[in-house]
Amino acid sequence: MERTSPISLRLNHFADLSVQVAAPTEVGITPAGRRRMIAITGGEASGHGWSARVLPGGADYQLIVSDTRAELEAHYLLETDGGDRIYVRNHAIRVAAAEVTGAIARGEPVDPAQVYFRCVPTLQTASRALHWINDRLFAGAGERRPDRVVMSFYAMD
Repeated sequence: MERTSPISLRLNHFADLSVQVAAPTEVGITPAGRRRMIAITGGEASGHGWSARVLPGGADYQLIVSDTRAELEAHYLLETDGGDRIYVRNHAIRVAAAEVTGAIARGEPVDPAQVYFRCVPTLQTASRALHWINDRLFAGAGERRPDRVVMSFYAMD
């Protein structure tokens, strides 16, 4: 198949998030790896011309598959200052050297430059003002801090 023009992909900044988290609840070693659940307790988000709070009650479900890799699946809600709600389901991987991964698991601060933390958030809303996010794919990058996860989400256009 001959291509007559290049297909382009642009990443447009959508939001910066700071998601507060509780201490992990350990499930233990399962056949798939070490399972943990981390409650989401609050936080904030901001985009271009809007801001939101992270509603408490979500969770980050983690699978530590090796001493260098974690697979993460977070589910939570954002509520904008205008009262609109956005459901976030965020799949991520976090890869770092074993000693850095161990420090993260113990809740210690680490240098974010030593960690590959990328995510693919799926966003859904009933909001008329934000309805376009239902029809977009997003990508992001994050940083794990002892009491929160800081991320930036980008819409793929």
